[in-house]
Amino acid sequence: MERDRIKTSPGGMPGWVPAAARHYLRHTEGGLSIREVARTEGCHASTILRQIRRLESRRDDPLVDEALARLGQSHAASARSAPEATEETDRMTAQFTPTARLCDEDTLNREARRVLRRLAEPKALLAVAPDMDKAAVLRETETGQTVRTAVLDRTVAQAFALNEWIACASSGRVARYRITATGRTALRRLLADETARRQGMADEAAPFAEQHRSWGERDVAEDGRAEPRRMRCNMAESPVTALARRKDKDGKPFLSAELVTAAERLREDFELAQMGPKVAQNWERFLTGGTRGGFSASDPLRGPEGARARVAAALRDLGPGLGDTALRVCCYLEGLEATERRMGWSARSGKIVLRIALQRLARHYEETYGPGGGLIG
Repeated sequence: MERDRIKTSPGGMPGWVPAAARHYLRHTEGGLSIREVARTEGCHASTILRQIRRLESRRDDPLVDEALARLGQSHAASARSAPEATEETDRMTAQFTPTARLCDEDTLNREARRVLRRLAEPKALLAVAPDMDKAAVLRETETGQTVRTAVLDRTVAQAFALNEWIACASSGRVARYRITATGRTALRRLLADETARRQGMADEAAPFAEQHRSWGERDVAEDGRAEPRRMRCNMAESPVTALARRKDKDGKPFLSAELVTAAERLREDFELAQMGPKVAQNWERFLTGGTRGGFSASDPLRGPEGARARVAAALRDLGPGLGDTALRVCCYLEGLEATERRMGWSARSGKIVLRIALQRLARHYEETYGPGGGLIG
C-alpha cells in the first residue's frame, strides 16, 4: 500500500497515513465522489473504488475501526470550523485538515523499532482490551510461561493496524494481533534507516530500497566453468519476479518458471546490448594469459551487436502491444500500474497481457534457440 514519506501530506494528514485511508476519508467524511478523489490523485476511479471497498471490509478489525473513526471525527470537527470554500480544489483539500491525530511520524517510527522487534520474536502477540488505554506485547517462553515484553499506547497500536503492520489473529474480550509480512518489511526499513543515520549517511534511499529486497541465490553460467556458479541476488528486483509469487484462482503460480526464465532471457540480452566494446588496454589479460576479458567486435553472436539482434528479433515476434509490454516490464523494470496508464489499459489488465507476452516469448526462444538457449554464457 502506498505511503507518503513526508511528515504531512498536502491534505493535512500525517505523512504515515496510508494513501488508501486518505482516499477513504475524503470519500466517506469529506463527501467527495470517487471520481473526484481519483481526479485529484491522478489515477483511475476503479483504483480508488477498490481501495475504499478493501478498507471498508477491514473495519471489522477493532483497531482499524477506531483509527478511522478517530481520523473521521477530527476531519468533521475541522470541516465545521473551516471557512466555506468557494473553489472546487479548495473543497477537495482545505477541508481535510484533522486537528486530532493518532500520533506523529517520529513517535510512530520510534515505537515501531521498539515494538515490532518484539512482535517479530517467536510466539509473540499484541493483546488489546476494549477498556484499556495501553496495549501489551506478550510472548510465551519455552517453559510455557507468558511474559510481557513491551507496552505501547493504544493510539500507536491503531496506527500499526491502519498501516497493516499487525493483523487481528483472534477477537473477543481481548483481541490478539500478530505481526504481518508488511510489518516485518517496515521493521527492516526502519532498522536500516537507523543504522544509516548512526553511520552518518545522508542518503535515505537505501533504507527504503532495502525493504523491497528479497535476497536469494541463483545459478549463473560463466565462461570457462562447466557448472553454473551460485550467486546471491535480489529476487524481487524485477516486477516479473514479484508477480511470479502470486497465485491464481487454482492456487498455482500466476507465472510459471518457464515464463520467468523467458523474461530473464530478454532482460539479459537487453542489459548486454547496452555494453560497448572495450577501447582501452585490458590489464586482466596480462595476468590471465588472454583467457579473460570482455566481448569483442569479432564475436558478434555474444557481444552487444548479437544481443541487440536477439532483442529486436524477440520484440518483432511479439508484435505491437505485447512487445511494448515485455520491453517496459522485463527490460525497463516498469511497474504494471505504470504500464497500464501509459498504454491506456484498464486496471489489473496488464498482468494478463504480460502473461500472454511471456508465453509467446517463451515459444520464440524455444523455436529459435532450443531448450535453455539464448542465455548469457
